[in-house]
Amino acid sequence: MARSQWLWRIGFLALPLTLYLVIVIAPLAYSFFFSLTDWNGFNPEYNFVGLGNFERIFSDPLFGNAIKNTVIWIAVALTVPVLGGLGLALILHEGMRGANVYKSLFYLPICLSLAVIGQIWIWIYQPRWGLLNLTLNGIGLEDLSRAWLADPGTALPSVILAWVWQQLGLGMVIFLAGLTAVPTELTDAAQIDGANYWQTLRHVVVPLLQPSTVVVVALAVINSLKSFDIVYIMTGGGPFHSSDTLAMFMYHESFKKYYMGYGSAISVVLFIIAVTVIAFYFRQIRALEHLYD
Repeated sequence: MARSQWLWRIGFLALPLTLYLVIVIAPLAYSFFFSLTDWNGFNPEYNFVGLGNFERIFSDPLFGNAIKNTVIWIAVALTVPVLGGLGLALILHEGMRGANVYKSLFYLPICLSLAVIGQIWIWIYQPRWGLLNLTLNGIGLEDLSRAWLADPGTALPSVILAWVWQQLGLGMVIFLAGLTAVPTELTDAAQIDGANYWQTLRHVVVPLLQPSTVVVVALAVINSLKSFDIVYIMTGGGPFHSSDTLAMFMYHESFKKYYMGYGSAISVVLFIIAVTVIAFYFRQIRALEHLYD
């Protein structure tokens, strides 16, 4: 390759690579570095504590609570957006009347930021005039109405429900794209052989949707790990840490209590979990490459 072409490529990539190093790599490196210190975020002086912050993490009950809530969130992310998105895609793929309108309606929430989604659901959960409590009161179930975001028993499920409402549209669109790639010859052949709708779905359609399923699952889990903004807007991790996730717990320790070193250690744990999920995703995608050969 000519030298001028190399210079052109280097010049073209210089700015984005520099921005990537400054915005992504440098803060990541600083997080790893300060996770080994007791830095408070303000004082230029700090002490190296080695793995002390990580030892503290695994003996901290609040960290255990955040891990538990994060695991619950991931478990929901592995099921509801996947199954719900698949169900919506199957219904709309059948060519029902007004399908395009429903597709737009279901996809609309994914176009909104999680901060906006959180505010919408704060209004829905409002104890006095919120849509949910008004509906429960209107159908004679006033005993079920409550301050959903102020109750430790319902705060986390309420936030997760708002998040799932947004994620369903993403799963639906990806599964719809996968369904368009399913050969009609295979489904027709299965029906000619006597298979009913559910047998065709189970043995023909769902196996062919494996690439789409991997994408939906991976995106749902990754999005659940970084769902800080909706928790911050709706509950702030409360009440009594009942809706704390790892990202929210890291924020509290770093920017509320000013334990920046400890917060950096939490961010390292969150980073390792996210990288593990991403590595699994790429491994699965590589294993499915034979479908496109």
